[in-house]
Amino acid sequence: MAYPREFMDELIARSDIVSVVSRYVSLTRRGSGNLGLCPFHNEKTPSFNVSSDKQFFHCFGCGVGGDVISFVMKIENIEFPDAVAKLAEWAGMEVPQSTYGEGERNKRKRAQEACRDAARFFHERLKADAGAEARKYLLGRGLSPATITRFGLGFSPDSWSELLDSLTSRGYSKTELLEAGLVTTGKAGRIYDRFRGRAMFPIIDVRGTVIGFGGRIMGDGEPKYLNSPESAVFNKRKNLYALNLAKTSKADYMLLAEGYMDVIALHQAGFDSAVASLGTSLTEEQAHLISKYKSRVVISYDSDKAGRAATERAIDILSRSGLDVRVLVMTGAKDPDEYIKKFGRDKFAKLIDAALPAAEYRLGAVKQEFDLSDDKQRVIYLKSAVAQLAKLSSTIEREIYAGRIAEETGVSRDAIIQEAVRERKRLIREKKREEEKRILDPVGAIMPKDREARYKNPRSAVAEEGLITLAAGDVRLALRAAERISGKMFSSELLGRVFDVCITRARSGLETDMSVFSEGFSEDETAHIAAVFARNSELSADALADLMDIVRGESIKSEADTSDAALLAAAEFYRKKKGVGNT
Repeated sequence: MAYPREFMDELIARSDIVSVVSRYVSLTRRGSGNLGLCPFHNEKTPSFNVSSDKQFFHCFGCGVGGDVISFVMKIENIEFPDAVAKLAEWAGMEVPQSTYGEGERNKRKRAQEACRDAARFFHERLKADAGAEARKYLLGRGLSPATITRFGLGFSPDSWSELLDSLTSRGYSKTELLEAGLVTTGKAGRIYDRFRGRAMFPIIDVRGTVIGFGGRIMGDGEPKYLNSPESAVFNKRKNLYALNLAKTSKADYMLLAEGYMDVIALHQAGFDSAVASLGTSLTEEQAHLISKYKSRVVISYDSDKAGRAATERAIDILSRSGLDVRVLVMTGAKDPDEYIKKFGRDKFAKLIDAALPAAEYRLGAVKQEFDLSDDKQRVIYLKSAVAQLAKLSSTIEREIYAGRIAEETGVSRDAIIQEAVRERKRLIREKKREEEKRILDPVGAIMPKDREARYKNPRSAVAEEGLITLAAGDVRLALRAAERISGKMFSSELLGRVFDVCITRARSGLETDMSVFSEGFSEDETAHIAAVFARNSELSADALADLMDIVRGESIKSEADTSDAALLAAAEFYRKKKGVGNT
C-alpha cells in the first residue's frame, strides 16, 4: 500500500473537502451540496459543486472533479505525495514512510537526474570546439555569455550516440534514457541520440528541475525546433518555459511570448516575467498556471498572420481563467527580440504600458480588414464590430467601444448599442439552446470525455452508474448487490473497476468515498467518477433491484450476442476451409 491505510483514512477524515476548497473558492450552501465559481475555468454562474457527504468536487461546466487530494493536486499543480504532505501539514499530521508509486517515483527521479546530466553535457559541448557554430548562432542573436549560462543553453553534437555513450558510462540504462526522452529508437531497433546538431534549450519546471529540452537545428533540416516527447517528467501542456524565473518577477503582469529566443531576449532586456508555451498552442492548464502567479497577462506574439491567429486563440483561453488579458501591438518588427534590437528596451517598455485590452485589440484587428470610406465595406465592418461588442458582458465596455465605432463610421452610438444588445440576446438564446440540447441528450450527458472509456452500452452504463453510487455510500446495499453482480458483468470497464473497489471495501465494513480513487485511477477517470456520483446523488435505495436487473440482463444479452458472433465466424471459417461454394 502506498501510505498506511490508517494514515490515509485519518488524513481524509481531518481534511474535510468543503474546508479545504474554501481556502481557494467562496462556497455557498445549496441543498445537500456547496456551490461556487469554478477555479479551473472562468464562469459567472456557479456550477462548481462540493459534496460534504461524499467528499468530492465536480464542476458541471468544465467537467473537472475528484476528491480532496486531487483538488489540491490540480489547484496547486503538484503531484500526489506533495498534495498528501500539504494536507497533512494543514491537519497537523506527520507523513509516514511511504511506498507510494515507488517504481514510478524512482523512474521520475532517474529521468530527472538524466535530464540534469544531459543539460550539463550539452552546456559543456557548447563551450567546446564542437559547439562553435551554436555559440556563433547564440552570440549572433545578441545573447551575452551571462545569459547563455543563466538559461543553461547548450549544444547537442551531430553524432548518433555521443550523449548515449556519455550517460550510459555514468550508469544510466538505455531504458532510463528512453523514458527520459533523451534517446529514441529507429526502425531496426537501434537506439540513438534524439537531439543531434542542435542548439539546446533546457526546459526547467517551476521547482527548478530540468524536465526536457527544445533543440534548434543548426543549418538546414526539419523540424527547425525539436522538443522532448511526453515522458515521466515532461508534460508540455502543464509547463511554461522560464516560469521558474518569471514566477519571482516584481512585474504585476506575465509577458507571454511565442518562443524560447523571444523569452530569453526579453529576460536579458530586463523583462523578467516573460514565459512561453512549449512547442504547442497555449493550453487551459498553462493559462491556469499563469493565473496562480499573476492576475494580468500581456500577449506578445509575433506580428505575422500566424502570430495574430495564435493571439486570438490565447485571448479566449486566458480569459476563461479569469485573467485580465492585454495585447501588445508591434509595428516595424516581427517579434519582441527583433523589436528590442531595432528600437531599444525603453520603447518596448512603452509598448507594454500601451498594450490594448482584448476587446479593443479585436476591434482594431477587424477594422484593419476594411476600407471605411466605402459604404459597402463600412456596413460589413459594422456587422463584424457589433458581433465583437455582443461578446462583452460589461455594459460600460459596450458603450465605450460603441462610441468609438460611431465616430469611425458616422453611425449613431445608440443604433450600434441597440444592434449589439440584439446580437447579445441572440447569442445568449443560442447558448441556452445548446445547453438544453446537451442536458436533454441522455447519452451525451453521461459519456466519459476519454474516447477509450466511452460507453458501448449506454442503457447498461446508466444502471451501472447508479449501482456504483449506491454501493459506494451504503455498505448493506453494496453487499446485496455483490450477491448478484460483479464488475465483470459491467459493460464499462471503468465502472466495473469502481464497483469491485466498493465491494472490497464493503466486505471490510467500509463505505467508499472519492479519496479511495486517488490511487489506481487516472485524473480523467476520477473526474468522471465524481461526475457519476454528482448526477446520481439523489438516487433512492429502492432502485437497487431494478438497476441490478438491467445490468444482469444486458450482460447476458451481450454474452449471447458474442456467442452468436463466434458461432457465425466459426461456420464461415469451416465453409472456406472445406471449399464450400456459395449457393
